[in-house]
Amino acid sequence: MTVYKAVRNFIAVMVALAVIVCASIVGGIGYIAVSERTQTSYAVSKLGSTGNEVKSIQRKLSSLGYYKGSVDGIYGQATKSAVTSFQRNCGITADGICGKQTLLYLGLGGSDSSNSTSYSNSDVELLAKVISAEARGESYEGQVAVGAVILNRVKHPSFPDSISGVVYQNGAFSCVNDSNWYQPVAESAKRAARDALNGWDPSGGAIYYFNAKKTNDSFMHSRPVVKVIGDHKFCK
Repeated sequence: MTVYKAVRNFIAVMVALAVIVCASIVGGIGYIAVSERTQTSYAVSKLGSTGNEVKSIQRKLSSLGYYKGSVDGIYGQATKSAVTSFQRNCGITADGICGKQTLLYLGLGGSDSSNSTSYSNSDVELLAKVISAEARGESYEGQVAVGAVILNRVKHPSFPDSISGVVYQNGAFSCVNDSNWYQPVAESAKRAARDALNGWDPSGGAIYYFNAKKTNDSFMHSRPVVKVIGDHKFCK
């Protein structure tokens, strides 16, 4: 009986150890799975953060002219300062932390595709927001034309290669800093954004537009006008 009890106790100990080991392995696998999911979706990045998300943020800020450092994936003081400047220019909380709203404004906040396979839902929303702020009082054709100009800039080598890059390029669109930016987006602007994304370009391929009644900018007045729609002149 003594030998039997010893064997039984030994087996019980081994089973218990096996349960503990299995639990550890399963827990480890669960942790790895969460880590992998974290790597594929954007989270909050701030001073001290590292990784591929930080690199994406640095590349975007560099293309917009806010960041001059190396794309090293390290969220240092230079990256924080660039994020803060970008936030200030966009009129959002300038805390130097790249959270959900800042990522959205950078065009890094969503991966769901819209009706256009080339642009995300956040791109469509941003395009509609600009159209609404810039051309709320214009005809529908004029609203689509404003959207088309932004898309023409995306394709043009002299401008950033994303909608967010074009919209938030320093000094490009004054509407991002005025009260119109915070008004509800007009339904017509949402439709106009999608029409522009689907290829309608009433601007005639223009990469500039301006209201001659509201600007004395000599550069804008010097551009060759290709189309006039409402109060806007569209130029090359």
